[in-house]
Amino acid sequence: MPRKHAPASAEVAQNAAKTLYANIRFASVDAPVKSIVLTSSVPNEGKTTVAHHLAVAIASSGKRVLLVECDMRRRSLADELGVRARYGIYAVLSGQIDLEDAVSATSQQNLFFLDSEPHIPNPPDILSSQRFKRLEAAMESSYDYVLFDTPPVGTFVDAAIISTHADATILVVRENFAKREEVMGAFEQLKKADANIIGAVANMCAADASDHYYSYYTKDGKRVRKGGGESLEAPSMPAARGAAVGAQAPAPATSHRTGHAQSGSRFSRG
Repeated sequence: MPRKHAPASAEVAQNAAKTLYANIRFASVDAPVKSIVLTSSVPNEGKTTVAHHLAVAIASSGKRVLLVECDMRRRSLADELGVRARYGIYAVLSGQIDLEDAVSATSQQNLFFLDSEPHIPNPPDILSSQRFKRLEAAMESSYDYVLFDTPPVGTFVDAAIISTHADATILVVRENFAKREEVMGAFEQLKKADANIIGAVANMCAADASDHYYSYYTKDGKRVRKGGGESLEAPSMPAARGAAVGAQAPAPATSHRTGHAQSGSRFSRG
């Protein structure tokens, strides 16, 4: 995301999120998407920020969206949203409380939040349980969209587990941070789980905030700027069950790892 004191950059990021949401809808006309897993290949690629802004974009359109904390080892959504929930996923799964009583409202109309309690034992076992599948079905029946913020798939299997029964999966890739082999490894792991990978979001990308242009990636890996810009080659990613499409937003260019792979919607802060 752009720095909070830069209104122009914030506006571009919001527009990028809205474009990402539109592209999700366009990519799933025949089979509408309701549940979406957001993950990354390694930590600190900004998936939580992307999940938050996508949720805001959906809520702003008038749709009810539930943002679910499924990164049970490194919870960060509550701080991102500024919400303190009394109950979480484990309380619902264990029958201590009903789903509607565990869900918290946020400052954004139509955006709701389900937290995860700290120190939940054996997250993969919980996420693969029949109880969690029934809970997910209940979420989908109560909200227009359900977004799952999950741990990096290259570190834990949690995202791959949820992706087996979620409608769609999005891979967040931080530019000049994740190595190409890490991104490809995450992609392959999700593919083996039979995830419906509809695209990738390129995060922390350097761009000119004054451009305000949109771009998308074709299936052969070429980036095309809307409005007749030059097509640019992007590192090739094996074809998924959906095209990676999106919008670009500005960011400071920082590099902590060698190599990068990018495609999809662009945001700008981890």
